Amino acid sequence: MHPFRSFSPSIAAIALVSSCLVACGASPSPVADVEQPVASSTSTAPLAAPSASAAATPIAATPKPASTPVAVPPELAALLDAPDRLPEDRMLDAGRKPTELLAFFQVKAGMKVAEIGAGGGYTSEFLARAVGPTGKVYGQNTKWILEKFAEKPWSERLKRPVMQNVVRVDREFDDPLPPDAKGLDLVMMNLFYHDLYWMKVDRDKLNKAVFAALRSGGAYAIIDHGAKEGAGASVAESLHRIEESELVRDVEKSGFKLDKAGDFLRNPADTKDWSTSPRTAGEKRGTSDRFVLWFKKP
Repeated sequence: MHPFRSFSPSIAAIALVSSCLVACGASPSPVADVEQPVASSTSTAPLAAPSASAAATPIAATPKPASTPVAVPPELAALLDAPDRLPEDRMLDAGRKPTELLAFFQVKAGMKVAEIGAGGGYTSEFLARAVGPTGKVYGQNTKWILEKFAEKPWSERLKRPVMQNVVRVDREFDDPLPPDAKGLDLVMMNLFYHDLYWMKVDRDKLNKAVFAALRSGGAYAIIDHGAKEGAGASVAESLHRIEESELVRDVEKSGFKLDKAGDFLRNPADTKDWSTSPRTAGEKRGTSDRFVLWFKKP
């Protein structure tokens, strides 16, 4: 998901948008880290251990991140200042760098794209604006995501004119996209892949489904919170983080090849010992060390 800003929304600012979400429960159980502040879930799914391959398989060196800032074309830069954007979305911009993200993955008008784990739709809306009326966006959420926190904000967002080119997709992760979602230019998962571990998702089925939906040369874009070296996926539930090498290994098993890595969401000062969950991150939200990976379908 490097130079990094110091800004992160305050707890008070995050509270402004909490009316869109279900109320937090008393339990400190972890929640999926998606596109808006979310309430505590009642999931009791046990923590998944790191994959067996983590200890058994040597890893090729991760491609060196680009050392220069992402050049954002004017048409993408202008999206930040669109007058119809929601105030609560604007509060997330500094921590997310959405236009740099779109520019890095070369999102353009007319493209067919999808977001897996769209949550309340912050990123899906940016994708919709970038691909324009000649493009199409598939926004996928599971029943669990919708029931726990996303149904209201996602449904309300989809009513807005800017979302007319977005197809709502309510499907489970092991078969995330409808049959007509073929020849896609890009599929994105933003700050969610680590959750697939503790949620016991069949990641191989999901990744193969994404592979099948993409055109040859299409991009699988994954952004996530980095964990300490050697952590693998062991803190996926407790800290909502994953070691970059673990994620790369997991995705490449399905036929993808890591093509590029961006460093514009890196933060070397991140101690990586705190939870990135929107419910608990507080003032630290938007300051985690995140990796941005471009996997290519050959």
